[in-house]
Amino acid sequence: MIDTSKVPFEVIRARRAGARLAAVQALYQMEQTSEGSRAVIREFMEDRLGFGPDEEPVEEADPDLFKSIVNGVIELQGKIDPAILARLNKGWKLSRLDATSRAILRAATAELLKHGELSKAVILDEYVSLAHDFFDKTEANFVNAVLDNIARDLRPEE
Repeated sequence: MIDTSKVPFEVIRARRAGARLAAVQALYQMEQTSEGSRAVIREFMEDRLGFGPDEEPVEEADPDLFKSIVNGVIELQGKIDPAILARLNKGWKLSRLDATSRAILRAATAELLKHGELSKAVILDEYVSLAHDFFDKTEANFVNAVLDNIARDLRPEE
């Protein structure tokens, strides 16, 4: 684990953003290739962590947060998918969503469940920002609305 006591907040924030992006990419890859989480995590840790969607280097990603999000989606799938489904229109299935949207929603929900020390506002802002990077305004707004409602369900006290 990295000692963050002497690291500027901006660097920590950038590393967390990089970890979230990598987690979404890893979840997407797992779904598309049917690879297991261990293999995909290993691949990202060895070759891809720290690169953005266009293979451009980004601030070094936080490997612990990256692994926590990906493993959290796997470990908490039984809570995550129902939480998402509860906020979709009646009769909708997760398979109806775009694979990237599913990955964003699952990663954000896992983080909301596993990382109570991080504010829901920060988590939502980061994932909505990712949605805007991947999608047009309509799809990004959809992700925003679903995540906002999931966060209210999971963390009503915030």
